[in-house]
Amino acid sequence: MTGLGLSLVRGAVTSPFKRAGRPGAALPADRATLPPARMDPGPLAAYSRICGFAESGPLPLTYPHVLGFPLAMRLMTARHFPLPVLGLVHTWIEITAHRALQPTDALGLTVYAAALAPHRRGTEVTMVTEARLAGELVWESRSGYLSRHTTGTPTAAPPAPATTPEPPAVAEWRLPTDLGRRYGAASGDRNPIHLHPVTARLFGFPRHIAHGMWTVARCLAEAGNGAGGPEGRIRSLRADFKAPVLLPSTVAYAADDTTFQLRGGNRVHLTGSVTRER
Repeated sequence: MTGLGLSLVRGAVTSPFKRAGRPGAALPADRATLPPARMDPGPLAAYSRICGFAESGPLPLTYPHVLGFPLAMRLMTARHFPLPVLGLVHTWIEITAHRALQPTDALGLTVYAAALAPHRRGTEVTMVTEARLAGELVWESRSGYLSRHTTGTPTAAPPAPATTPEPPAVAEWRLPTDLGRRYGAASGDRNPIHLHPVTARLFGFPRHIAHGMWTVARCLAEAGNGAGGPEGRIRSLRADFKAPVLLPSTVAYAADDTTFQLRGGNRVHLTGSVTRER
């Protein structure tokens, strides 16, 4: 069993003993690290194919997050982590590349929990992943994970966002029923909610759902192959997960110069924005 698989098992065992929103809960100061190492070209090629990136050229902007995810799971499934990992919902991600990275770079990774904050639907933790090359910080991501629970005090709904024109649909993708299994094999993230309708229903979904990080990566690949293109290298992104993508399904990718969406029917699954180097 892989390290990520062991973390999922540990999370299933420890989650029932944790109570989200416990007064006085604090984040551990632990940091999980991986020493500098060259990337395995086989898993990188498989990841690039399933997400739509080119299989040559700069490293996809999202790939260091995939490399660091087992470390994040190790921290979040530890006994002294305050939130139960089962049921955590990935709500948003921000990624910044301080320079273009290459598949031959030997990246060292550090992952830690940076903040624990009340949310109108529960408690949200911010996890940080940092990649260094020869000691220099070259890439970083911040992700929000929500543990849903009653808060005990009523909170006002967030203000309605200002009405802005939606970006036009520019592509349509038919997502097959085995997408979660294929992405799980490429990324190592074999969360049961993504693999099969039966296992997804155990967690309250009508059928299995696409990985949120696949939706981000696929949109990013469409926006400019993740690292470059005629409009300039994509240096950073922000994405917010709005609604799960059930499998199989058909979705529309919509985009303009800086923003993008993934839509299905009358639902918006994902919204995001990118910045480019000109």
